[in-house]
Amino acid sequence: MNKEKKDFDSVLFAQAMDEHLSSLRYASMIQRSLMPDTSFLSGILKDHFIFYLPKDYVSGDFYYAYQNAGYTVIAAGDCTGHGVPGALLSILGISFLNEILQSRDIPRANRILNRMREKVMGALDQRGQDYEQKDSIDIALCVYESYRSVIQFAGANRPLIMVSDGEMKEVKPDKMPIGIAPFEEVSFTNHRIEVKEGDRFYMFSDGYPDQFSEETNKKFKIKNFRQLIDYVSGWSMDRQKAHIESIFYDWKGRTVQVDDVLVMGFEI
Repeated sequence: MNKEKKDFDSVLFAQAMDEHLSSLRYASMIQRSLMPDTSFLSGILKDHFIFYLPKDYVSGDFYYAYQNAGYTVIAAGDCTGHGVPGALLSILGISFLNEILQSRDIPRANRILNRMREKVMGALDQRGQDYEQKDSIDIALCVYESYRSVIQFAGANRPLIMVSDGEMKEVKPDKMPIGIAPFEEVSFTNHRIEVKEGDRFYMFSDGYPDQFSEETNKKFKIKNFRQLIDYVSGWSMDRQKAHIESIFYDWKGRTVQVDDVLVMGFEI
């Protein structure tokens, strides 16, 4: 009788796990449908690649694109946590970006982040109390003004890497998130960068640099990540993606993936 009960419980557990995984897979399809597909990105960018690797089917990382007359918005976000909680926050972030960019105002990268922060704090009822959840979004956001050959950049804890004429530069973000901060919120900085055809840009979450190695049990680290981008930046975008993926899997080996991974490169 005990054996029969154990067998029955095992069957129920297996069924529950199958249903859970099916739900996660379906949720992953919904989340991906909210992010721009390759055909849309190919229509607004000269070239691009996206290395997107959720840790648990759905992801707290997300990428975003929007185009209107005269400007193009590209963003890469990294939400608190991963899995279902991170995915819910990412969907909230995507929805708020869509809402903000529907206005007829001329977009300014820092104003977009300022308004996004207000909306996230309002939605999560964040008022700066110690007992509140400290959920937030880190994000790098670019506004490309094609008629001026200018990119505006604003970052909430996430930088922008730019490669122009073989020289790599990093535009630093503001050290505060989209959400409640441990200090008084101030306006995000709006960086204006003159650009030209062929310049390449990279945005990423912290999942890649924070991944541990099977062999050394050490993180990949941001210094090595910058060197990797510098090394591949002159290649075609497809080849860059393949190499970046290969290095990640070789480094990770059979160890557990510690976080969602997002690396996005694009050329104007």
